Amino acid sequence: QVQLVESGGGLVQAGGCLRLSCVASGSNFAVNAAAWHRQAPGNQREWVATMTRDGSTIYSNSVKGRFTISRDNANNTVYLQMNSLKPEDTANYYCQIFGPTINSYWGQGTQVTVAS
Repeated sequence: QVQLVESGGGLVQAGGCLRLSCVASGSNFAVNAAAWHRQAPGNQREWVATMTRDGSTIYSNSVKGRFTISRDNANNTVYLQMNSLKPEDTANYYCQIFGPTINSYWGQGTQVTVAS
């Protein structure tokens, strides 16, 4: 069974930074690709960032230049470094991790609140 555990959320002031972590555990599991999504109350879930299986990164326009997705393969961990946070970044953030196939797994979410 593959389980994802997210952490790193919290309350920060506008302009601050946070680093979210998503740790994948399971028998013989390796992270091939990953994505981060977020959902604010009353809003649809929004895609934020992707690391492809090739290692390339893609970002939504709303976070480009401020957020960085990365992974630590040795520890089966995916990160989202968030800098220059804005109040509109406030949301519950979810990681999505892909293994060697098209199936994926989702984290439980971690809340990020940015105060103005």
